[in-house]
Amino acid sequence: MKQNSIRKQFSAGLMLMALMLVPFSAFAQTTIKMPKNKYKVQDDVKIGNDASRQVEQQFPILNDRQAQNYVEQVGERLVAAIPQEFRQPAFNYRFEVVNARDINAFALPGGPMYVNRGMIEAAKNEGEMAGVMAHEISHVALRHATAQQTKLNNPLNQILGIGAILGGAILGGGTGAQLGQMIVAGSFLRYSREYETQADILGARIMADAGYDPRDLANMFRTIANESGGGRAPEWLSSHPDPGNRYQKINQEAQYLRVSPNPIKITRDFARTQERLRALPRARTMAEIERDQKAGQNTSATAGGNYSRQVPYPSGRYRTYQSGNWIRLNVPNNWREFEGQSEVTFAPEGAYGDQGITHGAMIGIYRSRGGTFAQASEDYINGILQANTYLRQKRGFTRATVAGRQGYATSLAGRSPVTGQNEVVTVYTVPMRSGDILYVAAVSPSTESFRYDSAFNTMIRSIRLND
Repeated sequence: MKQNSIRKQFSAGLMLMALMLVPFSAFAQTTIKMPKNKYKVQDDVKIGNDASRQVEQQFPILNDRQAQNYVEQVGERLVAAIPQEFRQPAFNYRFEVVNARDINAFALPGGPMYVNRGMIEAAKNEGEMAGVMAHEISHVALRHATAQQTKLNNPLNQILGIGAILGGAILGGGTGAQLGQMIVAGSFLRYSREYETQADILGARIMADAGYDPRDLANMFRTIANESGGGRAPEWLSSHPDPGNRYQKINQEAQYLRVSPNPIKITRDFARTQERLRALPRARTMAEIERDQKAGQNTSATAGGNYSRQVPYPSGRYRTYQSGNWIRLNVPNNWREFEGQSEVTFAPEGAYGDQGITHGAMIGIYRSRGGTFAQASEDYINGILQANTYLRQKRGFTRATVAGRQGYATSLAGRSPVTGQNEVVTVYTVPMRSGDILYVAAVSPSTESFRYDSAFNTMIRSIRLND
């Protein structure tokens, strides 16, 4: 009897010691549960992919590989820190920088995320920027968009509009509603306060596990408030209802997390990227982008040109065109160049205007959404066909060589709404080291194609890449 009693006391003592050795954070961390959701994970993926195409048609995506790579690196670090129970293998987290000055970032279901240039410029350190990104990643990981629709008992076809799934946009300034109006008629669907709190808590945990200080997420609220005019409580404005004093709650949560004694703050890449962005020409605000669209302004690089029935044939003389140090090629001497954000267009007088070009070539970078090079090429062609409904693909892809790289070529054709003639578009795609693709689209009326083939072939053979 006494021996059993001693053994029980000894066992109880061991249990007590074991409990004392468990970190206090294990008891103090706020528990997060995955919200109820009647939709399939594949629904999140489809909705996000469809919406990302709308976003990239409406928003000016920044064509700066250094800034893009930096944001992707931070994003990948944060995604790697998502707790196991909230990971979805089907999700494809990917990151783009939007060339807009508002302090803004938002993520779509399934993983696409967009970070405004203005948010990177306003952050005091990498931790503040990473805090915003961690919060948005948390909305995706917890599937808040479809969970919110589950609460409202909406059918899937009612949440395909992008305005219903951008509840996670973070904005500094009064442009929250304008952002939603610009993309689709209707207003933002605000995430509930419960979901905002969940994203704050999970975001803080992701930050700590990724080597950041969650207090920088709290500090970002004050940065937003100061950039927005100061003097008012930090909120994430129309799309982010404030569930109380977020600054205080996040700081309190941070006490119970394993925060590095030397968290990531000012890094060389952060300072270099911020300096690079601040040196660029002033970016438009979301309100200015919306205003331009409402005013019917055509932001196409070729806008303002006059189409003519008498378009000069390509010159037999060529000049060298170079963009930075990444691409160089030869173009006919009598063709003008029109540079856009991720594309340059070459066309002779009388062949360009508000509806694009009737003769000439377009060369640019198409940002891949993951998958194979073949899939990215097909996605690009589908985008051309959607934007130019008169065109049809004449044949499948054939092998082609551009800049010494193996790629694809295909032909599109249809009656041009500008000239009224049958138009031929030959499209070449080749892989870039970044995973994106380089495309070349050569355009001419079918009756004149024999006069343009030589110029197009010369351009293709002369392309040199340094990516």
